[in-house]
Amino acid sequence: MILRPATLDDAPDIAAVDRVLFDVDAWSLPSVVDEISGEGRFAVVVVSDGVLLGYAMTMRADEVVDLQRIGVLPSEQRNGIARSLLAAAHDQARADGGRRMMLEVSSTNQAALAFYSTEGFVEMDRRRGYYRDGSDALVLCRSLEDKAGSGRMSR
Repeated sequence: MILRPATLDDAPDIAAVDRVLFDVDAWSLPSVVDEISGEGRFAVVVVSDGVLLGYAMTMRADEVVDLQRIGVLPSEQRNGIARSLLAAAHDQARADGGRRMMLEVSSTNQAALAFYSTEGFVEMDRRRGYYRDGSDALVLCRSLEDKAGSGRMSR
């Protein structure tokens, strides 16, 4: 497996995995392209034998870095890929001057909530009825200064 910065060539594969994971809430290909190439953005992927297994995308505004999306193919979940992606995003955010990372996650996504909790995220707000299915979005936050990431990228 290779962990590396995403390129525009990865956009179609990221969009395809996003559709598998998020169905009606998936990003379109133009949205993925914007996330990869936009100012203040960082995107990282994990690939194996030419197959995209997972991705993470962030957007930085001053010292706050928003984890826009993180996703891993269902067949590859629970293999440490999300942890590696998050660590790489963390490392880049710190290198860019970020001091805290924020994200939104569905209150019904217990696996994601458990993962983020082990990574030091805490709930700071709730957005009622935020998602199309009516579930609340929990706004989670963590300091980027308290723990170094461990993502290692191949260039």
